[in-house]
Amino acid sequence: MAGNSHTLTFPGSSMSGQDISRELAARVSEACQSGTAIAIRGSGSKDFYGRSVSVGETLAIDGHSGIVNYEPTELVLTARAGTPLAELDEALAGEGQQMPFDPPRFGGGGTLGGAIATGLSGPGRPWTGSARDMVLGLRLINGRGEHMRFGGEVMKNVAGYDVSRLMAGALGTLGVLTEVSLKVLPRPEAELGLRLEIPALDGFSQVDAWFRQGQPITGAAHDGRHLHLRLSGARSTLQAAGQTIGGEHVPEVGAWWAALRDQELPFFDGTAGPLWRISVPPLTDGSGFEGPLLQDWNGQQLWLHGARDAAALRQRASSLGGHAVCFRGGDREGEVFHPLAAPLQAFHHRLKQAFDPGGILNPGRLFADL
Repeated sequence: MAGNSHTLTFPGSSMSGQDISRELAARVSEACQSGTAIAIRGSGSKDFYGRSVSVGETLAIDGHSGIVNYEPTELVLTARAGTPLAELDEALAGEGQQMPFDPPRFGGGGTLGGAIATGLSGPGRPWTGSARDMVLGLRLINGRGEHMRFGGEVMKNVAGYDVSRLMAGALGTLGVLTEVSLKVLPRPEAELGLRLEIPALDGFSQVDAWFRQGQPITGAAHDGRHLHLRLSGARSTLQAAGQTIGGEHVPEVGAWWAALRDQELPFFDGTAGPLWRISVPPLTDGSGFEGPLLQDWNGQQLWLHGARDAAALRQRASSLGGHAVCFRGGDREGEVFHPLAAPLQAFHHRLKQAFDPGGILNPGRLFADL
C-alpha cells in the first residue's frame, strides 16, 4: 500500500510449509505497544482493492504457508493463510475436488488469507456459494497480538458473533488471519459453455427458469450482446441440457470463465478508467447505468468503466436495492466502498474496538473512520 516504509519478513519465511505464527503474533504485540500501524500483505495480488493507506510497516504473511490438514472424505481443508491458491488448487484437483467459491487469481497470484480477507468469489457464486459460506473456522491474531482460534478460544468482547464469517471481506481490519478451514466440494466431471444472442434481462429471466427446472447452470454473464452460460455436471446431463437450452457451443469454456473471474477479458482493460462494481438484487434491470456494461452472477453483479459521479452512482444503486464500490482505480484515498447506514456503521465501530482497540491493523482500508 502507498506510504509503507518497509516489509517485515522472518528467517526462512520464503520456504513453503512453515508456521511463523509466533513471530507474527510477537510483531503485532510490539506494534500494539508502540502504536505502530501495520499493513497486512500476502502475495500482493489484491493490493489495488480497498482504500490506500499510509502505515509504518508491512507484515508479510506469505511465508506462513502450507496445508495443515486435508480430509477429502470429509470435504474439509485447513491451510495457513499465506498458502498460494495455486497450491490449494493442485492439492484439491488431485482428489477431484475444488474450492466452490472459486476466488479470483488476479495476475495468477493470490493466497488463502487474501481470498478470505477480501471475500471475493468467482462467477459461480449465486449457485455454488460465496467465500463467507465456505469458511468453517479460522485462527487469527487480534490487534493486541493474541493468537486465537474460533471457536475454541472465544474473545470475551465478541462472544456470540460468528467470528469466522465476520473475517470474510473485513480486509484485515479485524485481525491477521493465520489459518483457515474451508468446506470444499467435488469437481464436476465436465463443463459446457453456451452463448445466446438475447437481451440481458430476458436472458437472466430465462436462466432463472432453466435453473428452477433443474438445469446444471453454474455461470451466467452478459457482455452487452451475448448471454454466456456455463453448465457443470455429468457429460450425459450436459448433453441433454445443451439440447434443451440451445445456443452456440463455446470451446474451451473454462478459459473464458477464468478470464472473467480474473478480469482478463478485453472489457477490463485498465485504460478505460476506474472500474466500478454494482451489486443489485436478482432480475434487476441494469440498463439505466450509462456506458459499457458487463453483467455477471446472472445480473446481480454489474461492472462499469469510466469516471463517475460517485454520489449519483451510489444513489442509483441504492434506489435499486443495491450498492456500488469503486473496485479499481479512481481516488483510493477517498471512500471507495458504499457508505454504511448508521446502525451498521455503529456495529462496525464496536467490532473494531473489540478486535483491534488500538486501530493498528490495516487502518482505514475499509472506511476512513475505521
